[in-house]
Amino acid sequence: MFFKRDQEGSRIPSWKRYINGLLAGEISATTRFYDRTIQWLPREEDSGLLLQELQCGEKSALRDEARFPDLSGETEKRTAVLLNGTVNHHYDIQGLLMQLHPSLSRTSRVIMVIYNPYLGWLYRLANRLGLRSGEVPTTFITKVDLDNIAQLSGYTIVRRRLALYCPWRLLGLGDLVNRVAPCLPLLRWLGLVYVTVLKPVKGPESRRPSLSVLIPARNERGNIENAMKRMPDLGCDLEVIFVEGHSSDGTWEEILRIKELYGDRYDIKAMQQSGKGKKDAVALGFSKARGELLTILDADLTMPPELLHRFYDAYCSGQADFVNGSRLVYPMEGEAMRFLNRLGNTFFAKALSWVLDARLGDSLCGTKLLARHDYRRVLAWREQFGDFDPFGDFELLFPAAQLALGITDVPIRYLNRTYGSTNISRFSHGFMLLKMTLIGLFRIKLGVRRKGAR
Repeated sequence: MFFKRDQEGSRIPSWKRYINGLLAGEISATTRFYDRTIQWLPREEDSGLLLQELQCGEKSALRDEARFPDLSGETEKRTAVLLNGTVNHHYDIQGLLMQLHPSLSRTSRVIMVIYNPYLGWLYRLANRLGLRSGEVPTTFITKVDLDNIAQLSGYTIVRRRLALYCPWRLLGLGDLVNRVAPCLPLLRWLGLVYVTVLKPVKGPESRRPSLSVLIPARNERGNIENAMKRMPDLGCDLEVIFVEGHSSDGTWEEILRIKELYGDRYDIKAMQQSGKGKKDAVALGFSKARGELLTILDADLTMPPELLHRFYDAYCSGQADFVNGSRLVYPMEGEAMRFLNRLGNTFFAKALSWVLDARLGDSLCGTKLLARHDYRRVLAWREQFGDFDPFGDFELLFPAAQLALGITDVPIRYLNRTYGSTNISRFSHGFMLLKMTLIGLFRIKLGVRRKGAR
């Protein structure tokens, strides 16, 4: 069918539906896990089709510049504010963003659809040929200028993706071109638009949110008490959850002893997993956690427990909604990580940064921190994306990037084990990590859906 009706009943050509469908698919990777999307200040010629095609629980459009709702009190809900081409017809983008900022919370995100500044001539030509209607875009903003304006306005850019390389199904290759072009040098900069997600920078938390520290432990008997002895005072309601996984060295008995010994100082939970592996342990522990924030501390203590306050403070200061450890900044202690392991970790960090369009210093550090309400979104993302990660690190990082949480790396010095031996096999696990990186490349970077996915 060549035409489709918009919300006002006007006819929309199929090529416009195709363009808006591509853009909606890109933006929906984020908004389908949000509670609400508000399109602010849509242009008069905006048919509303992009918002209509967008996947989100609740959607609305607001044309009145002065009547934006106050979202500043939201703590667990996530609202996306969509600006579809608005900044390309505006003479004070900084003022626009500054006007919006007080009404947003730290969980709000501004999603901007911006015309490629190097293809301004193409938009002017399209207007002359009648391929697009309305006023000719006047403002074409470069990446560097937008970075500066965002910073001056009180925002950080947490996600940026070029899109729309082939706005029509030319020779049946449109879908293929739009998937492959973002991966190719030079050609990747020829997208018609880029989608940028801004995170408002808010002040420090006025209170200290509660924290659950999950400690997965398998054959770590000699480290259990040290984990509690070295647990820092974070000045908050702290819960410690031990999850033991089929140990043969008495780890479970040691956990029970430590729970009794330190029970008057800490709220300690102890549980045994029926499944196997760290991923299963994390899923079990987080499902029972009561803290507003969730973090993981590996029982081998190669990540010093004393540094947990840096992860906690990074979140509370408003710098990030997902805090990731990085072991690759400082020299490591002794043989904490062998040369091939370090080489592999560096490779996967670089590869994933490119795949996810997010800067990662280390993708495989066991310690990560996020809010419990965002972990629920991670579970929803995992249900749609599929169960692919036997370790659990990637299925936290992948959705953190796609949901535009904002990832900050906390550098740590990686220490030697003082008890037990590593459970990591550098070659077999390396191939598994490569497989997961390729899954991210095809499903996220190239947008190839798995069978049965919605």
